[in-house]
Formats: sequence, structure tokens, C-alpha cells
Amino acid sequence: MSVYWNSRVRALDPYVPGEQPRDRKYIKLNTNENPYPPSPLTLDAIRAAASDSLRLYPDPTCLELRRVIAERYGTTVERVFVGNGSDEILAFAFGAFFGHGAGGEGAGGDGARVAAPLLFPDVTYSFYPVYAGLWDIPFRAVPLADDFSIRVADYLGASGGVVLSNPNAPTGRALALPEILEVVRAQRAADKVVLVDEAYVDFGAESAVASVADYPNLLVVHTLSKSRSLAGLRVGFAIGQEDLIEGLRRVKDSLNSYTVDRCALAGATAAVADSAYYEANNARVAATRERTAAALAALGFQGPPSKANFLFVRHPGFRGDALFKGLREAGILVRHFRKPRIEEYLRISVGTDAEMDALVSACARLTGRG
Repeated sequence: MSVYWNSRVRALDPYVPGEQPRDRKYIKLNTNENPYPPSPLTLDAIRAAASDSLRLYPDPTCLELRRVIAERYGTTVERVFVGNGSDEILAFAFGAFFGHGAGGEGAGGDGARVAAPLLFPDVTYSFYPVYAGLWDIPFRAVPLADDFSIRVADYLGASGGVVLSNPNAPTGRALALPEILEVVRAQRAADKVVLVDEAYVDFGAESAVASVADYPNLLVVHTLSKSRSLAGLRVGFAIGQEDLIEGLRRVKDSLNSYTVDRCALAGATAAVADSAYYEANNARVAATRERTAAALAALGFQGPPSKANFLFVRHPGFRGDALFKGLREAGILVRHFRKPRIEEYLRISVGTDAEMDALVSACARLTGRG
């Protein structure tokens, strides 16, 4: 604590990112990066931008990238928003659509208007409660079922909006599109936004993007960090009807008009256009995921079925923190969350086949099966 912090900063519980090691060589399976490099077209576009025009500000409207995204996803430029990674877009969306004054308020005991709580799962992307705290948004973390599935019925009643990661992180479980749309329809009746965070959708789940045309309260957010191997470039986008996109733009332009730099715009534009390259890589990741899941199951590991580029597993005979430490000592980084309900689980990003073979071998040794 500092005497110089205001009350908002004092109350924050910031997000803790995954470890980015500097001191030794690890097999890095802890932050869900894609194990394969960006396409040659993407790298060429970044080099050209870096050598040609960095003295100039980038396009604050990101128009060319929005055009390519609109073409790729069958929508219009006016329904696309681009930001500095999906995390930035999520932050803007929380500020634009949820919280006090967002509708659904009731009178408090002192006559003040009290916003209905924003709903999201209790086990999900841990940035969501951080954003709620930053924007002073009341929220309710809805418990997942014992098998870590999302119970759709829990999201059909009164709320201040709904945020769903699909596939969910860190569990990897995915909802079917009809289930997502059931929530969207229920919340539309009360003019509430449903934000679907599709960071991992390209590894096996069904996207809700095509449904945006039918639902004015649906906002779908994507990142280029995972399926397009651009975690280091920081680009994300959202697709929604014009009212939602304008809400995001109003927040962005009240903070920083130039959130995406010229190199990022060039690389992202090429990456979205080069779909065939990335679809092939993502299929390789999904195949490696399934092969690794079977190998870990043979060692006694358990976990929900994943449609993401990671696995979420535990071993009933070993503590999660012990396995985490053992793998780190073996030169393999995975993610361990010291949180209720999931403290015995490890989230393991899918790497190359060779990296995952090394993981399975290390797990076999740690569990006495090697």
C-alpha cells in the first residue's frame, strides 16, 4: 500500500500473468501460446511496416484490418472493433456495457439505484473479476457444476449482463452454440449484453460470430495471440452490432486513440488473410491435444474434455503443487492456480509433439509410471 494510491487502486486485486522465464531454458507450456510460428506472409508484412512508416501514427480506425476481418467472418466493417489484444477489448467492454447505469437496476435501501450483478463462472478467466473491480461493477461468480460444465439455466435470469469464455479457461470445456444463444435470447429480453470470449474457439469449438447479425446484445471477442501465433504482437478484435461497436469506440477514444501500432496492424491484417496456414497449424495443435490427453489418462490423470489449446488435469494420487514443482525441476513450465476448487489441477498448454512427449515422460516419472 502507498499513501499516494487512491481508493480505487487500493481496492484492486490485479491479474497475475503466467511466468515468462529469463534465467534458463524451459519447455514453456504455461501461457497457451501457439507452438508454431506466424506465417511467412505475416512476418513479411511486419518487416515492411517496420522499415517504411514508423515515423507516422497508425490509423486510429484500423480500417484495413477491420475490412479483412469483416470479409473473413462474413460481416460488415461497421461491426468490427480492433484493439491492443483481446484483454484491452474486454476491459473496454466491461466499462462500456456493465455496471451502474447499465440497466436492470433496483432501488437500494437508501433509495439509490443498485445495478444487478454481472454474471460469469466461478472458474474462468481470472481477468474478469479484475475488470469488474477496476470499473466498480457488482458481479456474481456462478459456480460451475462438479464436472466443470457451465449450467446454462444459471444465466437465464435477471442480471447486469453475462460474460462467458467459450471454450472456458482454464477448464477447456465448450458450450454448444444453441446453449450460448439460449443465454443471449434470455438476456436480450432485458436489454443485457452477453459477451462471448472466444480466445480458444479455433481449436475445436463453434463460434457465435455468425449469430451477431440476429442478436443486438451479442458481442464476440477474439484474439490473434492463440490461433494465429501472435501473442507478442498484441491484437484482438470484437464483432457485434453497430451500437456495441460504437460503445467500445467511445471508451477507447476516451483513453487512447492509437492503441494498435503500425507493425501490429500490418501483421494482423496478413494473418487474418492467411487463414489456410493457421487453420492447418490449429488442426495440428488439436490432434496433439487429443494424443496427449490419451497418454496422460493412461498415467491416471483426469480432467474435463478440452476444445482449447490446453489441457486441465489432475492426478488423484498426487498434489497439484507437487506435480507443478516436479515438472518445473524437469525443465517444463505449466500453470498451477492456487484457488479453491482447482488447486489440484494443472493447466498444460499444447506444444509441439516433441514437447508433449517430453511432458508425458516427465509425468510418468513423477507418478512412478516411467
